[in-house]
Amino acid sequence: MRILTVGFSGEYAKRLIEELEEYFICIVDNAIDIYDATNFTDFRHYELVIIVDEGLKLSLERYVNEVKKKKSETKVIVLTDEYKQQSYFYALGVDDVVCNHCEHPDLVAARVLANMRHLYGTHITIDKLTIDIINKQIAYGEDTVSITGKTFDILAFLALRKNRVFSKDEIINALWPEPEYVSDNTVEVAINQIRKKLKSTLGFQVIHTVRRRGYKFSYNQ
Repeated sequence: MRILTVGFSGEYAKRLIEELEEYFICIVDNAIDIYDATNFTDFRHYELVIIVDEGLKLSLERYVNEVKKKKSETKVIVLTDEYKQQSYFYALGVDDVVCNHCEHPDLVAARVLANMRHLYGTHITIDKLTIDIINKQIAYGEDTVSITGKTFDILAFLALRKNRVFSKDEIINALWPEPEYVSDNTVEVAINQIRKKLKSTLGFQVIHTVRRRGYKFSYNQ
């Protein structure tokens, strides 16, 4: 999962990332302010944006609208010390508002978990197939499958979002720190490796190509 934080100090962002990595395989980008954040969201896809309220209502409203217009599924969380402003933020289309956050990155991470629970999981178990995300291990019954590195991350990314179709660009944006320098061929090679290794053990494919759109994980024995 790719996350963008906006307006955090370097130390707080580091602490928050440490907390989030206990729950998710994630890449976190850090923007200085909303203006800087537009440079990230113009070129990268995010599943979650966490924004520190700086009192710039017009800029925040414009930015949230742009984020949601680009990808409506993107979750937006605002952190604020102004408790009475919650209704205003929700009216903008924000998904959650966290008040009095300053000393508690663990609580912010817990709220992230609550909002992104559909993507959370240390294990994926479907029939006889188990994908252990934390330890990067795959088992099918008594057999094990060796898939490592970014190839494993691609499998986990798709399996957590089963039956959803993702383009090569979306996969690259989600899993590489500098997606601008990664070619589509990298994903193709990884997908072929996943298919080859899993089919030799399972006897059927779980990664399917959707023509002109991308790839999806679908378990059909």
